[in-house]
Amino acid sequence: MKNAIISIAIVDDHTLFRSGLASLLEEFDEIEVVFEATNGADLQTKIKSNPLTDLILMDISMPIMDGYAATKWIKEEYPNVHVLALSMLEDEKAIIGMLKAGAGGYMLKESTPSDLLIAIKAIMDKGFYVNELVSGRLLVALKDGDARPIFTARELSFLQHCSTELTYKEIADQMNVSPRTVDNYRESLFAKLNIKSRTGLVVYGIKNDLITI
Repeated sequence: MKNAIISIAIVDDHTLFRSGLASLLEEFDEIEVVFEATNGADLQTKIKSNPLTDLILMDISMPIMDGYAATKWIKEEYPNVHVLALSMLEDEKAIIGMLKAGAGGYMLKESTPSDLLIAIKAIMDKGFYVNELVSGRLLVALKDGDARPIFTARELSFLQHCSTELTYKEIADQMNVSPRTVDNYRESLFAKLNIKSRTGLVVYGIKNDLITI
């Protein structure tokens, strides 16, 4: 990507957060915050004066017009404007909802400014930003209209190990990751599949040909 100034709009109904984020982003030489909006309806009005905005940082939960509707509207009316969801919500439904609406990535509000800058540059460069919350496979599946759960390669590897006699600590050793990381894989699969036990995971894996016996 060329070293051009990236013009950013911030859409969030919390004034203190919005203003604080604008101040943080202005610290980066490559960023210019061109306007702030309190919700989707406010965005619709303000973007008319700033049609060349490069990217919108979009909150989800807002009154009058939320992030889902605002993102969908932006992608229909201003298809060249990128959207990066910036929310406190970490659930899969919110993430998928924003990606389906047309957002190119999803970040949590607790992210650091430098991580946010990386995400902004990635979306400007490639059109999307992939992190732990958004795997490339998830993006592809959404575009293909596939509603089935999407698993990372590491989650599938963990699922395979679950069908053995290994303890979680031994699985962590086999996968060369920490026990905490293995816990994250397990909890992620539990959440995606609405399953609460290791046995349940193994049964699901076998039924869906995800585990080789």
